[in-house]
Amino acid sequence: MKDYDRYVIWLDYFNSELKRSEGRRVPISVATKSPTLEQLEGACRKLSLDPVAQRGQFPSSAPKESGYVSIRKEKPKKALILKIAKELSTAHSQAPKK
Repeated sequence: MKDYDRYVIWLDYFNSELKRSEGRRVPISVATKSPTLEQLEGACRKLSLDPVAQRGQFPSSAPKESGYVSIRKEKPKKALILKIAKELSTAHSQAPKK
């Protein structure tokens, strides 16, 4: 059942390895290289957006592992995506390197 009180935020919105035409929705300067669903969920949790993570395939992409979080609506979606992107890039840069 569709929840009209929540936005769906796809992991592919933040992937710096994708072109805008492939689903990236943030500028390359705040995009993250190969973000994970867990990182996206953590960034949303830090921003107190009440995320619910789901694995799935981004609708317009080739079959590959992806996913999304659904978050409660509070601002325009574009503003939330940019806010999440900044938090995600900060968290990704502080993560220990393998």
